[in-house]
Amino acid sequence: MKNVIITGAGTGLGRSLAIQHGMRGYHIYLIGRRVEPLNIVKNEVENSGGSATPVVCDITNSEEVQETIQVLLNEKRIDLLINNAGTGCFGPLNTYSDGEIDQVLATNVKGTINLTKKVLPSLIEQGQGQVMNIISTAGLRGKKNESVYVASKYAVRGFTESLIKELEGTSIRITAVYMGGMNTPFWDETEHVKDPSRLKSSDHVAELIVEQNNGQAEIFIDR
Repeated sequence: MKNVIITGAGTGLGRSLAIQHGMRGYHIYLIGRRVEPLNIVKNEVENSGGSATPVVCDITNSEEVQETIQVLLNEKRIDLLINNAGTGCFGPLNTYSDGEIDQVLATNVKGTINLTKKVLPSLIEQGQGQVMNIISTAGLRGKKNESVYVASKYAVRGFTESLIKELEGTSIRITAVYMGGMNTPFWDETEHVKDPSRLKSSDHVAELIVEQNNGQAEIFIDR
């Protein structure tokens, strides 16, 4: 059985990716900050025929990530890391608090780097594996009232493209995923998107991602 780590697995796309991978025979390590939603997703994965383990971890804390990943690697080999966790702040730049800016950059950029840095050596030692970074179309072009969120996603795009070059000639696959907004709890704390129900469902997007994934450098769900 292959094993996958999914960050931000308690809601939205992370939850949907967990269910899709569970249906395809992966054991899922569900990483998030709160155990309650992770337990709900664990039950959903198991009800769909898969298996999952909730793992509470703050991905912005490099020491906590180090300890968490070491425990997982002592138990199982990791075949796939999906850096999905993300947060955003929306509106004109002068409306953002320092705390909001720090949280977006810490989660979206530092969190992705932390997990990748801790997991990648084991993939290299194994001689195979994949890191998938969920970026969104905010990593492709600027968007009004999304300056800091877009900046974070451009950073993850640059990080991903650089790793692809760094690992050329190896069997490690690094993949960037670009999709538009989805109807998820991501929008619950903002009025930036007036009607999230008009957006794609995370279940549909997750299914498309899993179906299209063959280890390529880029997956485009939306442009």
